[in-house]
Amino acid sequence: MHWIDWIIAVGPVLVVLWLAVYSRRYVRGVVDFLAAGRVAGRYVLSAGDLTSGLSVITLVALVEAKYQVGYALTFWEYLTVPVWVIMGLTGYCVYRFRETRSLSIGQFLEMRYNRPLRIVAAGLRTFSEMVTNSIGPAVAANFFIYFLGLPHKFMLFGINMPTFGLIVALSLCLCMLVIWPGGRISLLVSDAIQGLLSYPIFVIVAGYIFLNFGWHDTIGPVMMDRVQGESFINPFDIEKLRDFNIFALLVTIMGNVLNRASWIGNDTTNCGRTPHEQKMAGMLGTWRSLYAQLMLLLIAVMMIALMTHQKFAEQTHEIRQELTTKVSLESVADATLRDQLNANLSQLPVQNHQIGEDDPLSRHQNIDTPYIETARATLTGTPEGNLEFQKFRTLYHQMMLPVALRNILPVGLMGLFCLLMFMLLISTDDSRVFNASSTIVQDIILPFRKKPFTPKQHLLAIRLISVAVCLFFFVVSIFFVQLDYIMMFTVIMTGLWLGGAGPIMIFGLYSRFGNSVGAFGSLIFGSGFSLVGLLLQRNWAETVYPWLDAHGWVTPIGQFLKNVSSPLNPYVVWEMNAVKFPINSYELYFMAMVSGILAYVIGSALTQRKPFNLDRLLHRGVYDVAHEYKEPFKWSLRNAFNKLIGITPEYTLGDRIIAWSVFGYALIYKFGLCFCGVLIWNLISPWPTEWWSNYFLVTSLWVTAILGIISTVWFLIGGIIDIRKLFIDLAARVDDPLDNGMVDGHVSLADKAAFEAKEVKIERDDVNAGGKA
Repeated sequence: MHWIDWIIAVGPVLVVLWLAVYSRRYVRGVVDFLAAGRVAGRYVLSAGDLTSGLSVITLVALVEAKYQVGYALTFWEYLTVPVWVIMGLTGYCVYRFRETRSLSIGQFLEMRYNRPLRIVAAGLRTFSEMVTNSIGPAVAANFFIYFLGLPHKFMLFGINMPTFGLIVALSLCLCMLVIWPGGRISLLVSDAIQGLLSYPIFVIVAGYIFLNFGWHDTIGPVMMDRVQGESFINPFDIEKLRDFNIFALLVTIMGNVLNRASWIGNDTTNCGRTPHEQKMAGMLGTWRSLYAQLMLLLIAVMMIALMTHQKFAEQTHEIRQELTTKVSLESVADATLRDQLNANLSQLPVQNHQIGEDDPLSRHQNIDTPYIETARATLTGTPEGNLEFQKFRTLYHQMMLPVALRNILPVGLMGLFCLLMFMLLISTDDSRVFNASSTIVQDIILPFRKKPFTPKQHLLAIRLISVAVCLFFFVVSIFFVQLDYIMMFTVIMTGLWLGGAGPIMIFGLYSRFGNSVGAFGSLIFGSGFSLVGLLLQRNWAETVYPWLDAHGWVTPIGQFLKNVSSPLNPYVVWEMNAVKFPINSYELYFMAMVSGILAYVIGSALTQRKPFNLDRLLHRGVYDVAHEYKEPFKWSLRNAFNKLIGITPEYTLGDRIIAWSVFGYALIYKFGLCFCGVLIWNLISPWPTEWWSNYFLVTSLWVTAILGIISTVWFLIGGIIDIRKLFIDLAARVDDPLDNGMVDGHVSLADKAAFEAKEVKIERDDVNAGGKA
């Protein structure tokens, strides 16, 4: 990079790190360190959640997936709009979890079920979360190696050092620099600042792509040049797409609803100053993410156009040659075989595909096919070779983005994009390290202690465990090999927890039905199913398939899988393959969730003796010791519609405007007009492919761009005001040492004395009432 790019990329990061250290002066106790004192406002929460959720790995994963399937499926993704909007407007799960005043998900589980479940579930969740998130530094490190053109190894004091390991270590050290001083306060402030800085970068990157890649002459024609059944732009012509298809979308929707609460508790969902403020932060997420979505979409379609259109053929040939040379060095261990592979790849000619003259491209025959098939022919034939080919193919698709960007971005924009990646790297990794370390301390170590930590001991324990989690991330990043699409890997790894977590959390928050027997059953059957699927996927090419082949079981098992999946063809197709496990991650995830639900319901129904005291858990009625609970909503014809979109008496005029704007944009415009209206039109009179190209240009790009500019200014103002107020409220907050996450008799220590006094008073009043009668 040019020196100007380095100044642009490094300067703001230093400011963010200084703010993280400055936040230390506001830490007075455990609640400050774990939940920012529960005084955060909606804008600082929303802006912070943007960067902690949007990461380097998110960008790489999205481009990797969209490069394979295009944007036709985006139309059907509008089915998720009413689901997300209703969950956001009503505060589904988030509002109720904040009512429990739990500092962690494990504290909630002990109050709702029992201590053994708290420990087991927290251990399973943390393991799943840590292994899943630990590939984040690995993918990010590879991204920067390819983006900055760094060598895989360098000499230091005569020792050949891996660049990958150094970047992973450096990124995790930056995480600790943010976490150690102020915990959640440092994270929230630094993430919010990074979120506010990201918006202008989104605008600039989007503008560059708009100006340099025309839609009608470049992007549109490329997206329309696909074989029947694999369209990149027509949502009614995608039945042959595999992996990222309609079935995967339906599983995603089911998982979003069922597991809405499964990750909360060790993030910002317990930081809002009230349950209502927490709910409003989630609602603002609809607007918050607009420009981020636009930038991700534009980068993905830019990649498709750049790497496919004939006018970029010479440039992209050089990009692919540079990419394959670097990838082979990382994926092929034997130097002779690697040289042979590079020699074979260098013989490939420029892939000059003429749109309209040559046959349309497909999943099996496209510009990248000669490179992939050359690698397959050179490497495969043995279990070790099959594994190396998997590594090559995975890195080829994942690292195409940074190599391409390095070759096309001008000075200045290169620095801005690098700054964005730096901020996303820090904000995501520090949040994930802190979430895991706080879970370990709060839900695995703390329940075994009979005597509470002192506040100073408590904070030191979290800080030291954060260092241990960073070391775990480092080791896994160095040695763990990710062989599938990133999204697929994430689905199956998080499925270790999410396969059984959904019913535990949903029934736990919303129902008096359900007990620890059902909860343990859900974990055993739901999460256990995911574990079996993960082991089969990880060991398929190298161990499982060769073993099946040696025992003559490949053909009968392959026929069985084909027969079982045939009723769901072409969306679910299970075919025997020597390289990849026949059942993909979304299909395994679906089966795991169904198993978990059945186990929870059956186990609870057979063993539960009395309903659970839900009012005590949610601090409602007589248990409202913090005076946060509002009166129940009173149904009437006049206000029924307000209830449907989540408006309650505590809403101010501004809150109502936000709620109605989200409802109007998401449900009326996006779902009603852009989806339902267009769907009905096409059922009556199908659109030509060119119309779909214009449809995505207007709805996904132009409208989003206009609304994104408005939300950029809006959140910038609101975020600055909320950050200032956060510091003021933290300075004025009075800490309660008992509010540390410990539970006694299904009640938080912080509430125990107050609850017992309330219950004694109720009993006394009942006795007096009985005496008078």
